[in-house]
Amino acid sequence: MEETTSTATLTPPHLPFDLVTKILCLFPVKHLLRLRCICKSWNSLISDDSNFARKHLRLSTSNHDRHHLTITSRNSSGELLLRDYPISSIFSSVSPTHATQFSYPLVDECVFDGVTTCDGMLCFRLNRSLALLCNPSIRKFKMLPPLNTPEQNYIASFTLVYDRFSHNYKIIALIIYHNIEKEVNIHTLGTDYWRKIQDLPYDNINSPPGIFVSDTVNWFRYDDTCTDIIVSLDLEKESYQTLWSPLQDIKFKVFNTLGVLRDCLCILSHPLISHKFSHFWIMKEYGNEQSWTKLFSIPHIEDGIYYHCNALYISEDDQVVLEFLLKTGIKKSLLIYDSLNNTSKIPQIQNIDYWLISKIYV
Repeated sequence: MEETTSTATLTPPHLPFDLVTKILCLFPVKHLLRLRCICKSWNSLISDDSNFARKHLRLSTSNHDRHHLTITSRNSSGELLLRDYPISSIFSSVSPTHATQFSYPLVDECVFDGVTTCDGMLCFRLNRSLALLCNPSIRKFKMLPPLNTPEQNYIASFTLVYDRFSHNYKIIALIIYHNIEKEVNIHTLGTDYWRKIQDLPYDNINSPPGIFVSDTVNWFRYDDTCTDIIVSLDLEKESYQTLWSPLQDIKFKVFNTLGVLRDCLCILSHPLISHKFSHFWIMKEYGNEQSWTKLFSIPHIEDGIYYHCNALYISEDDQVVLEFLLKTGIKKSLLIYDSLNNTSKIPQIQNIDYWLISKIYV
């Protein structure tokens, strides 16, 4: 009896597509960009599937290794230059030396300020009517259509948000005419126009970009007694409300900046009589004025001006990264405050003598 041999055809193992999706969600963006070329189904999933994008974002947000600091400046050619550092390198005892960097050409009249961030994207104000979007993970830029305003005497600030009620990214433009009249315009990504909504019914609104938190955009309003009131735009209803800050009973002048820490609205308060400390407050439950809680107070360093200070990031072990202005009035720097040990240090980032602004993104 003859012995027969058969050769089995070897085929690669087949994984259920749901499992492939879960695995790909674990990869950083730069690896996903390369994996698009594996097959058409992977390319479609990574490039076009909004559900996959949301799952990937959710995992990235909880992974602190994917939190990055971007520092923006101008290079010798006048271009917008972005340097990107993993946030872990800022806390390291060794000065971060390696950064991913890329640039974008600007025209001379661009002022370039007022940066906001949402879901890994950055929004820059280039001048009073133009805003520029940037996705640093894929190094792409998009110029937004200019504001269409009836007058020339105005200033504008832009805030990038995600509207979960319409599942769209939007830019909220606060426009102030003659330092008096105020209106709000909204641009939805994917369209080519701005639309005006109900005017702000409040005076003395601060002009920096709004703070996006809990489906709202928030600005400071100053009254005659220097008390800070927060004006809030509800993205779903497109209506306004006011919130009291925790500092309404303070009788001396205080300079405050709004921010976000741990997904909560926060205030960094700088008393202008005593220049020894700044104070961190967070609203643990958005909209509940009774939930304002002081986190800690930060002792000032000798060379810093703190009323130009912004809170950028807080780590799991309560180390806070701040951006502040040096007393020279030109150069900005970072400060890391360890609230557990009550110590401060300035991380030295090499090859940067001056930058315009810094932000944390995922």
